[in-house]
Amino acid sequence: MNAVIDIVPAPLQQGCGDAPVLRERGQREVFCGLAGIVWLHRKIQDAFFLVVGSRTCAHLLQSAAGVMIFAEPRFATAIIDDRDLAGLADANDELDRVVTRLLERRPDIKMLFLVGSCPSEVIKLDLSRAAERLSRSFTPRVRILSYTGSGIDTTFTQGEDTCLTALVPELPASEQRSLMVVGSIADIVEDQFRRVFDGLGIGPVHFFPAHHAAEMPPVGPETRFVLAQPFLADTARALELRGAKRLPAPFPFGAEGTTLWLQAIAREFNVEATKFVSVVGPRRERAARALARHRMQLEGRKVFFFPDSQLEVPLARFLAREMGMVPVEVGTPYLHRQLLAPELALLPAGTQISEGQDLERQLDRCRAARPDIVVCGLGLANPLESEGLTTKWSIELVFTPVHGFDQAADLAELFTRPLARRMKLVA
Repeated sequence: MNAVIDIVPAPLQQGCGDAPVLRERGQREVFCGLAGIVWLHRKIQDAFFLVVGSRTCAHLLQSAAGVMIFAEPRFATAIIDDRDLAGLADANDELDRVVTRLLERRPDIKMLFLVGSCPSEVIKLDLSRAAERLSRSFTPRVRILSYTGSGIDTTFTQGEDTCLTALVPELPASEQRSLMVVGSIADIVEDQFRRVFDGLGIGPVHFFPAHHAAEMPPVGPETRFVLAQPFLADTARALELRGAKRLPAPFPFGAEGTTLWLQAIAREFNVEATKFVSVVGPRRERAARALARHRMQLEGRKVFFFPDSQLEVPLARFLAREMGMVPVEVGTPYLHRQLLAPELALLPAGTQISEGQDLERQLDRCRAARPDIVVCGLGLANPLESEGLTTKWSIELVFTPVHGFDQAADLAELFTRPLARRMKLVA
């Protein structure tokens, strides 16, 4: 086996692999897991997401997705109304009626997700049984699955995790050795990664989820998968139960993270060292040059992460090691040590890591630290801005293409832009 040359410097410190974690279980500020539909319905192009919920769910999706009234979106809300609450209608019969009408109207739908939400009336419904019942009527034309997007059960990025976990049992079996990249990424980033894999001679390569229901990747004991997103713990476990093997690696944010991510894949597929350097080296150097001007604006500045997207630990690693920033506190909704072990090892020693949230206490710590930039959810941004703190919406880091070499400078700019705005406001 040919070793892959390490073209990334080793950590200069012990890291945070064994660092103590501040675990908080108090009031929390979190966005709804239904938000995942906003990017999933664009990724799986012949799927439809039917949320079973309230009018609030419908308003959330319409506002989050920015869908105009005359558009034909691939998501909708089956609203629990007064007749359902009063027991005048059987909710399962009503759901069957809505689904039948939807599929008659939209013959282009090849996969239908029934998505649970948090109203108590919805929680009482067994959507998994409803999906099985409806599948018997519409298979093979339409595959019908269910998952939860409830904010009670998930943070907002975990809507994708529960969706992909529901899909894993449906994936075809395979004995072929292959690579699976797991997690929704922008189409342009997927194309860039495909070119890198082609250059390295790695294949076949599948991306999960695929663009169409009929193209979902096969899985089996010879499948090697790597996560593109850090919030897919349940999906990873489901794939391992199907026999696939996960390749531990930092996540592909920034020049360093992307190189280490590709390095883990290249080692598994016995890529020659010289080939790896020739394919990856120029891309890494180009990304490093693009990052240099942003480092000049960010180096030495303090950053504070409130828990929201589960991207916090990889982003803190990127900002600390490549931008020279000082992470004061890195809060995350759930700390999956196994998935994040390579990231934690690269964080500066002594970084305060917190899991969960006690909002008032964390706000007090943030105010005391007076960081240069605060990464937080939409609900906290305006109040903190009014107190003179500079903020970055964490949801923007999910919706913007930030993976890979070519997007490294775009990722850095998401942090320099709020600082430049603040400077203009105080000038």
